[in-house]
Amino acid sequence: MGPEILVPITLFICTTALVFGLRYMSNKEKMAMIERGIDPGIAKATAPRPFISLKFGLLLVGLGLGLLIALFTVRVTGVSEEEAVALYFGCLSIFGGFGLIASYAMEKNWLDKQKGLN
Repeated sequence: MGPEILVPITLFICTTALVFGLRYMSNKEKMAMIERGIDPGIAKATAPRPFISLKFGLLLVGLGLGLLIALFTVRVTGVSEEEAVALYFGCLSIFGGFGLIASYAMEKNWLDKQKGLN
């Protein structure tokens, strides 16, 4: 058996083991919650996530800006394809990170204002 057949078999086995492992750990977590008297169905449904839309929105805006800036930089400077790939990934990472930092700052500002009002 050559590596061309071993890779798909190994990938399938590892993926199956990962799925079963995640299901097993989830079941263990739910059983521990039941033992402590907590309803496992309610605990995850009631967790508030008020800023998730803001976070994803600013992340996508940051990624879009990074992609545009990388595109314009590649077109203006005329860098080679190998360097252009690095530039694209770098700009996407940097501007996506800026989007998440902006989201954090907005959330923190809003929470600080809420604490100040109470």
